[in-house]
Amino acid sequence: MERRSRLASILIHAAALLLAAVILAPIFWLFVMSISPAADLVAKPLGWWPSHVDFSRYAVLLSTVPNSAGAAFVASLINSILVAGMATLAAIALAIPAGWAVSRTPSVGWSLSLVIATYMLPPVALAVPLYMALAWLGLLNSVFGLALVYLSILAPFTTWLMKSGFDGIPREIEQAAMIDGAGLFTTLRILTLPLAMPIVATSALFAFLLGWDEFFYALLFTSDQRARTLTVAIADLAGGRVSDYGLIATAGVLAALPPVLVGLLMQRALISGLTSGGVKG
Repeated sequence: MERRSRLASILIHAAALLLAAVILAPIFWLFVMSISPAADLVAKPLGWWPSHVDFSRYAVLLSTVPNSAGAAFVASLINSILVAGMATLAAIALAIPAGWAVSRTPSVGWSLSLVIATYMLPPVALAVPLYMALAWLGLLNSVFGLALVYLSILAPFTTWLMKSGFDGIPREIEQAAMIDGAGLFTTLRILTLPLAMPIVATSALFAFLLGWDEFFYALLFTSDQRARTLTVAIADLAGGRVSDYGLIATAGVLAALPPVLVGLLMQRALISGLTSGGVKG
């Protein structure tokens, strides 16, 4: 039995290492490209490590010199953080009461199903009405307007996640609190919401990642640097305007850092919620 458990442990660790290698290999290669001289990237055969390390591209893209490539990249980075951040905060603020209402009132569950059904539509089908609405509101090529568009995408998804989380919390503890005199929103704020913090953190993480990676609407509804997001900026770099593939790789590495940092922060919140929350009998 001990030998079998040791073998199982070895196999589990080997599978975990293999999965980590598969996930991290493209990221590692992206980093290697970002620090490789341009000549190494077109050499045949291709080397797996640069002849000398070159971090100059990071200085180029993080430069704040007016009208430079770095200034445009930094502006796009800030736009992406603002758009994804605002859309995520608004989506969570809407999803918490909406998910709780749908979870505790199954008779209105059809409304959430109807909203979720909009995900079956291709984004291009919604492009024209969204464009007309933003034009009427005067929010084309606007960070706030793009955040509103992202909110229409994220709110149904986060509401569905929150509803699933609230379904796992027994209603009896809420009923007991109300019997003791707690109001509806007091029960939600003091009792139910702390128990649902793991799903809140998970919803916020997925919402931010979806907003950060969105490309189609950002391309359609932005025309210059005032609202252009990072995905569009990287597409411009990869669209034939830049011959240095290392610069595109550097943009990819820098674009991956904010989601990684947010993921680490949300992971701590998620673990904290899992360890502190619970229902005691």
